Amino acid sequence: MVEINFKVDAFEGPLDLLLHLIGKLEIDIYDIPMVEITDQYMEFVHAMQILELDIASEYLVMAATLLAIKSQMLLPKQEIEFADAEYELEADPRDELVERLMEYKRYKDAALELKEKETERSFYFSKPPMDLAEYQDETLPVEMNVSLNDMLGAFNKLLRRQKFSKPLHTRITTQEISIDERMNEVMNRLREASCKVKFDMLFVEQNTKEQIVVTFLALLELMKRKMIYVEQDHSFADLYVENRGEVKSG
Repeated sequence: MVEINFKVDAFEGPLDLLLHLIGKLEIDIYDIPMVEITDQYMEFVHAMQILELDIASEYLVMAATLLAIKSQMLLPKQEIEFADAEYELEADPRDELVERLMEYKRYKDAALELKEKETERSFYFSKPPMDLAEYQDETLPVEMNVSLNDMLGAFNKLLRRQKFSKPLHTRITTQEISIDERMNEVMNRLREASCKVKFDMLFVEQNTKEQIVVTFLALLELMKRKMIYVEQDHSFADLYVENRGEVKSG
């Protein structure tokens, strides 16, 4: 008889005990030798009774289940012959037990993985947010109340309105303009307006897709250099651009 050593508190239930015995005996969970596993399980139950330990009723229910399966396995299987083939009429009595064990093992493995992640996370320490109000320069206005996505959305809307996706028959001429030049033109336009200018109005005289792209890049660069302020009253509303000073070198 194989000697087993156990600690009562180490098992969380009869399924946990069965998985322990299956691992200890190195047997296939899909082909459990019921005689051997039942004998080992009953040794555990008897040991608990000898030690006068309180044994949960679920352990006794599992013991009865194992004994029932063991008895079924010992009975001769009823077979029927069809021509040269033989068919077993009864299902394997271990199937339900194997299914319960596999489901329990999946939950146990998942719990172990979560426990490992918890242990790993315990080595990380987070710092509470700092109050950076003292470093804020209140003399500077907010840079912009629109995001880059808002700018790109307005730009795409502008392109759709210009219908650049359709081929146009025109004479191609080379007229290059740098971003720096377009930045100066935009600043001049804003100074002349002396007020906020609608985003779309800065593209009115742009006849080609290349010119519109250059103008858009010029606006982004001016925002980066804090020379213009772009605002929007509410979501999906029109954008407005306002002059804030001379162009600074990037």
